Amino acid sequence: MVKKHFFILLLLVIGALSPAYALTKLEASVDRNPVMEGEYFVLNISADDELDTGKLDTSILLKDFIVGRTSVSRSTQIMNFDAVKETRWQVLLAPKQKGQLTIPSFSIDGVSSAEIPLKVVESGSQPMQANNLFIDAKVSTDEAYVGQLITYKVKLYLAVELQRGVLNAPVVEGAQIKQIGEDKDGSEIVDGRRYRVIERTYGIIPDLPGQVNIKGATFSGDVLVESQRRGGMFGFNESRPMQAGAPSLTVQINPPPESFQGQWLVADLVALKENFPEEINEFTVGSPITRTITLLASNADENSLPDIVPALPSELKSYPEKPQRQTFVRDAQVISQYSITSAIVASKAGTFTLPEVKVPWWNPRLKRQETATLPARTIIVKGGVSTDVPPAPAWQANSAADSGGTWLTKVFAALWLVTLILWVITLIAWRRARNPQALIHHDQPEIASVSGLRGLEQACAQGQASDILQQLQQYFSQMHGCAMTLDKIASLSPALSQAISQLQQSAYGAQAKSAHAKSAQAEASQSTDLKVAISALLTAVKAYDKRPSSNTHLSLSPLNPR
Repeated sequence: MVKKHFFILLLLVIGALSPAYALTKLEASVDRNPVMEGEYFVLNISADDELDTGKLDTSILLKDFIVGRTSVSRSTQIMNFDAVKETRWQVLLAPKQKGQLTIPSFSIDGVSSAEIPLKVVESGSQPMQANNLFIDAKVSTDEAYVGQLITYKVKLYLAVELQRGVLNAPVVEGAQIKQIGEDKDGSEIVDGRRYRVIERTYGIIPDLPGQVNIKGATFSGDVLVESQRRGGMFGFNESRPMQAGAPSLTVQINPPPESFQGQWLVADLVALKENFPEEINEFTVGSPITRTITLLASNADENSLPDIVPALPSELKSYPEKPQRQTFVRDAQVISQYSITSAIVASKAGTFTLPEVKVPWWNPRLKRQETATLPARTIIVKGGVSTDVPPAPAWQANSAADSGGTWLTKVFAALWLVTLILWVITLIAWRRARNPQALIHHDQPEIASVSGLRGLEQACAQGQASDILQQLQQYFSQMHGCAMTLDKIASLSPALSQAISQLQQSAYGAQAKSAHAKSAQAEASQSTDLKVAISALLTAVKAYDKRPSSNTHLSLSPLNPR
């Protein structure tokens, strides 16, 4: 008990002998000098006493600086019975203008800090290795044409850890601007110091000739930097707002030359290519031929690529899809693509030429007009039995192939042909004797027509458009006694014309999309349209079949003029 009272008395004596602790010193410092315009730096203010946080008034800084977050910390250290107290303020500041500025003196409880002269230099003027964060930007050319795609690449260099931030696009008047592709995240070593590099690509398309000023891209965000707190075994990182901007650039824009002919397109390189069923040597009347034409342009905007409408012979009908446009980056080049897929349907047999496709464009490097060309292509279309050339008899083909055969073979072949002709004549005479009115009622074509209608109905039930059109030609060829193409059949009645066109559109306009993914809803809609078209065609055929033949009236009327 005596020891306890003695220890308390000793502490009271030490407290009475020690002087009262009060604020005696107020210091202000910055983490770097000079600083760049618009860039944040840290103002440190320390007092040698434990003070209230509201003692420091930073409103005097608002005239020349943007005042960011302010953090406060307190610490007390006891060494050899001496207590050392400290209150520290850290204020984030960004100068509003370049030049010579002054951080004013601060005063707390009659104690003042010294003023700090601060030099503010232009953004980007400091050596890059001295910066924790900076931005670099470049354009693909200093001189361009109206409508030409100018590539603007911006790189954000970070030597500290990024917590959050926003990279803003450059500001351009009199031009369109859009981001191309995705951001790239990598690293580079600049003057021996490793930086994290975030790269972004923009496309700038000028609308008018003249000088275009590009105000550089900017960054604003928070980064983690090493804390400047003194003491302790461990280091800490603190969040600090930072901002930076790329320098402004200027590009001269020229108008399109008067000598250019065609739709204006300017690019570094333009090419045409075609996707065509090369494995098929001959096509069939009524069957679709899928053809895709693709236009590629380097460093050009996708919306500046012209629409391609290939010219076709009148016997070929085209059912195009909606054109597809896209832009992507490949091997550091911006590539724009236009593609159009069409289903080509032949209405008659024959040999046809798909004309060449030409796209004029302007080469800005060589300053001359050039032309991208897709060569012409010849296709062979074979029809059904009604339009095909009948094959030569076996005996004729054999005799032609065997030009060195004996004369005896030729004699037997001739005798066989004469026998066949006599047999056919005898058969016709016998039929006429049994039915003298056979020629008037045209029994043979009617029997063939009934058979053709059944075949057409079967093809309609199966739902294959190419088979339906082939059976349709067969049916009308048998009915009229001559080869009937789809164009001739369509001319027989408006209902037939509309039904054939509707069937082709429903079948081949959708078949051309086979190279692309289709939803279940789209497939169901296509199947419904095709069924409706088949039903309409069959109704039109039967309606035409029920009408009386105009040729019969014309042939019989002169026999009874009264």
